[in-house]
Amino acid sequence: MVTRRSWHLFGARNQARSGSSGSSGSSPAAVTVGELSPVEFIARLDQLVAVYAAAMRPAPELLAGRRTIMAGHAGNPGFRALAATDDGTGETVGFGYGFHGAAGQWWHDTVSRALAARSGDQAAAAWLDDSFEVAELHVVPGHQGHGMGAGVLLRLNAGRPERTALLSTRDADTPARRLYRGTGFTDLLTAFRFFPGGEPPYAVMGAELPLRTRPARS
Repeated sequence: MVTRRSWHLFGARNQARSGSSGSSGSSPAAVTVGELSPVEFIARLDQLVAVYAAAMRPAPELLAGRRTIMAGHAGNPGFRALAATDDGTGETVGFGYGFHGAAGQWWHDTVSRALAARSGDQAAAAWLDDSFEVAELHVVPGHQGHGMGAGVLLRLNAGRPERTALLSTRDADTPARRLYRGTGFTDLLTAFRFFPGGEPPYAVMGAELPLRTRPARS
């Protein structure tokens, strides 16, 4: 039997802080972060994709494909998802999810090949053979800068049985990149493009589990 859990994270500015440059002048709203089963995740996909769109600002025509990808991820082994809800409005304002990385998964195989080519088969195996893939982590702009991203990231990875955690993020000095570095992630691949063409370069980052915590803001 799985016990559903939730955390009341943010009622004051100094709670669950993570590292970001700058913050708004007003105190953040209270937010509750709760676990989602795969069924609950699918049921809230429209809300989660809306958060993704607000945070990432992709071309609108790409959202249907992103929704399909996310729905497929819910069936992966070791799937775990968290959603953050504004206690005042009831709106979903952030989420994160991941799963056990395994051969046959597109991201896992793409990164494995690239890392093996750059650092050798042994390095690729050390990072990917027993890994938790943090697939998505997003917070709507109005709630960024108050530690929600850090709170979701740390709880998403807490107690995982895998040896490592991996993720990809834009290869730039962003608040998200600083957050990941602050919790123990290091660069495995930089200036990496998952597809040839016009997409921006990514950094693939990895960390040994458990993640480290820090009193910084994201």
